[in-house]
Amino acid sequence: MAKLSVNINKIATLRNARGGNMPNVIQVAIDVQNFGAEGITIHPRPDERHIRYQDAYDLAPVVYKEYNIEGNPQPDFIKLVNAVGPTQVTLVPDAVDALTSNAGWDTIKRQSFLQEVLENFRAQGIRTSLFVAPDVAMVEGAKACGADRIELYTEAYADQYPHNPSQAIAPYQLAAQRAHELGLGVNAGHDLSLDNIAYFKAHMPYLEEVSIGHALICESLYLGMETVIKRYLKALS
Repeated sequence: MAKLSVNINKIATLRNARGGNMPNVIQVAIDVQNFGAEGITIHPRPDERHIRYQDAYDLAPVVYKEYNIEGNPQPDFIKLVNAVGPTQVTLVPDAVDALTSNAGWDTIKRQSFLQEVLENFRAQGIRTSLFVAPDVAMVEGAKACGADRIELYTEAYADQYPHNPSQAIAPYQLAAQRAHELGLGVNAGHDLSLDNIAYFKAHMPYLEEVSIGHALICESLYLGMETVIKRYLKALS
C-alpha cells in the first residue's frame, strides 16, 4: 500500500481569507490523521499566503504520523526545517511568485547546490526527497545529489490520463523503475485526484507515498473529508 500524505495548504488558504482561526489548521491535521491518512504535508512559501511559518512549528507536536515539509531551500526555509525536524523534507524549485509548483529540479545543473542542502538535512536525521519530472536522467541526478527519495511531478500524468492512460503513466513507470534500481524511494504528487489515483497506483511500481492537497480538499466540499480520505486509502491499498 502506498501511503497518503494530505497537504493542508488549502485549509490555511481558507483561514487566511477571513482572518481569525477558522478553519483551524491544527485541528484539521489531527482529524486528517484520525481519519486514516498516514501523513501531513505543508508547503510554506515566503509570502505565507497559505501555511505560515508559525504553523509549521505549531503542527509539530500534533502530527503523530509522518510530517512532510515541502519548499524551496531558501535560508529561512532551511532554518525552519532544521528547527522543526519533520520526518521528511521535499525540496521543490518554486519561484517566489509561483502560484503552485510547476517544475521539477534540474538535478544535474543544480547538483552541487542540492548536494550541500541535502547533506545538511540528512545530518539532522531528516529523510530527504527531491521533486523531479519523470525523466530518468533527473532521477539519476537525484541519486548523485544524495537524496533518499524522489517525488515525481504528476501534472503531466493528470493532464494526459483522460485521453490515454497507458501513455500518461509510461514515463513514470520508467522513472520509478530506475529510482528503485538506484535505491531511491518513490513518492508522487501534483494534480492527483479520486479520478486518476487508482489507475496511477495500480500501474506504478515501487510507489511509497502520494501527497495530495488541492483535489482532496475540493472533493471534500462535496463528500466530506473523512469519506474522501477513506476513498483514497482504498484506491492506494
